Amino acid sequence: MNGVCLVMVLYALALGTAGTLAAKHVVTWDLSSDMNSWAKGKTFKVGDQLVFKYSSGLHSVVELSSEKEYKNCDIGNALDSKSSGSDEFKLTKAGTRYFACGTMGHCDQGMKVQIKTVAAGTDSSSSSSDDDQDSSSSTPSSTSSPSSTTSTTSAAGVQSVAYLLLIFALVGTMSLFYVV
Repeated sequence: MNGVCLVMVLYALALGTAGTLAAKHVVTWDLSSDMNSWAKGKTFKVGDQLVFKYSSGLHSVVELSSEKEYKNCDIGNALDSKSSGSDEFKLTKAGTRYFACGTMGHCDQGMKVQIKTVAAGTDSSSSSSDDDQDSSSSTPSSTSSPSSTTSTTSAAGVQSVAYLLLIFALVGTMSLFYVV
C-alpha cells in the first residue's frame, strides 16, 4: 500500500511541475543590436522576466504605453523608466509591451523592442498572425542580435524527469508485490 501512495505522490508532482516555468530572458541592450529580430525568435510567456543588461549612464530602459509612442520614439509619457544597468521587467499579462532606450536619439537609431507575451499555457507555435508582420520597418537593421540567455529549466525537461521517476516508482512498487 505504501508503494501505491508513493506512486500517487510522484504522479501529482509530475503533473504539478509539468506546467509552466518562468524564463529569464537576458538582453544585451546596445545600439548595435537588432532587438526586434531577436524578440521574434523568442516565445515570451506570462511570468517570464526580461533583464536588460547595459552600461549604466550610457543607456536606460523606458517602457512605453502604446505602439504609437513606440513607433514615434515618444518617451515623454513612459510607464516606467530604469537606469541601473541591470533592469528587470516581469511579464505579468498577455499582450504587447514596448521598450526603448531613454538616452536622446538612441530610440530613433533603433534601440527599441516590442515584446509579445502569450498566456503561460500557450503553445509557442500558435502565435498570433500579427507576429508575421514586420512592425520594425522603420527600425534600422544592424549586423548583430543582442546576446541573450534563458536561465531556466524547460517544462518539457522537468516533465520528462518526473515521468521517469514515476516509471521507476511503478517498477519498484510492482517488485514489492512479487517478492516471496
